[in-house]
This record gives sequence, structure tokens and C-alpha cells, in this order.
Amino acid sequence: MKIYGTPIRGNCLKVKWVCDRLGVALPLIEINTLKGENRTPEFLKLNAAGQVPTVVLEDGRTLAQSNGIHPLSARGSDLIPADTPTRRPKWTNGCYWEQNQPRPFGRCRFRRSTLQAGIRP
Repeated sequence: MKIYGTPIRGNCLKVKWVCDRLGVALPLIEINTLKGENRTPEFLKLNAAGQVPTVVLEDGRTLAQSNGIHPLSARGSDLIPADTPTRRPKWTNGCYWEQNQPRPFGRCRFRRSTLQAGIRP
């Protein structure tokens, strides 16, 4: 499994942190979204929407969206509750609740990291 993304994007970091926590070696192939590398024809073949993170599975299939990647990368671990009628759906609900909340601190972290690198968004 390979992940395409950038460490300046929170959703890419979420996937990396889950893999780090579980000791899963997941090579990060850096895609500079500020330079439009997620809009190249090669990347768009992997993810037509140009989104990061994008994971390429062993069989070549791709998966995008951090909340879609988590259940795959963390399956069988203590990070995902046992599949009961309510526990796993509540966990999934929490993932999407988090994703849809305003994230002013994430935006601040993104701006600070890009400005420190001398990149103007």
C-alpha cells in the first residue's frame, strides 16, 4: 500500500498518524498540492478528483478520503470498535462529524507551515 499526499494537509496527517500508531509502514509519496501536482495527468489517473490523501492498494485499486482510508488501515486494531450494531456506526459517525466541522486550527497550521516554507497559498 502507498499513500500519496502532503504533510501540510491535515487529512494526510490523519492517515499517517494512524499508520504510525499501528506500526504500519506506509510510504508517503509527496504530492505538492500548492504547485498543482495533484492536477497532473499522472495523478488524475489515480484520483480523478485530484484529492489527497489517495492510497494505492497492493492490487492497484485506489482509495481516497481519509475517513475511507482509516477503516482499511486500522482494521483489526483497537482503533476501530468491534463490529456491533451500534459501536462501529457510532465510530464512523464521529469520523464524519469531525470532517465536517469548521477547523480554524487546521487552517492556521496549514497557513503557518506553508508560510514557514516560503510558499504563498
